[in-house]
Amino acid sequence: MNPQLKKYYIFLGASLVFSIGLQIVLGYLGVPWFISIGLVMAIFILLPMYMRRRQMGQMGNYGGRSSGAGGGFFGSGGQGDSGSVRYVCLVCNNKHKGGSCPRCGSKMQRADF
Repeated sequence: MNPQLKKYYIFLGASLVFSIGLQIVLGYLGVPWFISIGLVMAIFILLPMYMRRRQMGQMGNYGGRSSGAGGGFFGSGGQGDSGSVRYVCLVCNNKHKGGSCPRCGSKMQRADF
């Protein structure tokens, strides 16, 4: 089994056990059932969102242009001019921004990410 999937299943089971335990404790304290269910549902939804945000923060500014770390499209976020697509001419191998090649005038090109 994939280790990340196994870790996710363990986390999911632990949060379910925690939610049921919290439901029982709130029931013994005399909290009405609809308030305790709402509280447990909020925790069950907000805890994975918090964990995901924390993991994304550890990876760096994922996909952002301000930092060189992190990702971007196919991991190209750290390149200097990653916002625009560059093209390479198939005839003379010249890199240019678009349209026809400024060196030879050919329109045969491939995208270079």
